[in-house]
Amino acid sequence: MGVLDRFRLDGKIALVTGGARGLGWEIALSLAEAGARVAVTSRDPETARAAGQKLLKITGQNCIGLACEVSDPRSVEEAVTQVRQKLGPVQILINNAGINIRGRIQNLSLEQFRSVMDTNVTGVWLMCRAAARDMLEGRWGRVVNVGSILSSVGLEERTPYTSAKGAVIQMTRTLALEWASSGITVNCLCPGPFGTEMNRPLMGDREKYAAFVSKIPMRRFGNLEEIGPAVVFLASEASSFVTGSALYVDGGWTAQ
Repeated sequence: MGVLDRFRLDGKIALVTGGARGLGWEIALSLAEAGARVAVTSRDPETARAAGQKLLKITGQNCIGLACEVSDPRSVEEAVTQVRQKLGPVQILINNAGINIRGRIQNLSLEQFRSVMDTNVTGVWLMCRAAARDMLEGRWGRVVNVGSILSSVGLEERTPYTSAKGAVIQMTRTLALEWASSGITVNCLCPGPFGTEMNRPLMGDREKYAAFVSKIPMRRFGNLEEIGPAVVFLASEASSFVTGSALYVDGGWTAQ
């Protein structure tokens, strides 16, 4: 197998949560372009369906969209079952779905904190548990949990988000150890600032945007198409000896 062949995903079945837009969409598109059959999820059934059809039209791969609430155990199990029935056993899991609620701790409610943790942490745990059956039976799997630069650095007005993303790295490391002898790798992708819908409030505030960019050695936000190749690496045979790691795609922010 040549070096470039090790990045191919032909015939692999991938599930991307939150894959209908933003970084999730770019990730799903990259996996499909590399040869995978991809299922994307969204809370909204129509949004999910449209994303699956768009992937099929662009790449020619058998791709589908499914409604899923990642913090709901029943919804997660149903989504994984549908992938198994329509595409095949899940081999690649990208836990991308996430939310962010900003504000100083004294201005946030417990319900807001819990909602971030439910989606960003519990959702990852539930998805990993649901996909484990297929990967363990097949003795092969790739799990990529999407963390953040805020998995390892702090930032004002982000206590729910930083707490959640820090937990994602620890979950990644622990699952990597649990599954190391089972042919399954588990890694964490940690993006820096990208021009996504989640970051629109920040991008619309000139002062805060300038403060963010000043922290990035490359002096810019990431372009959406710059995230996909990193995920293809972690999802493919090219990363077969990489597990329990965090890959930062952040323009140098965390190098400081």
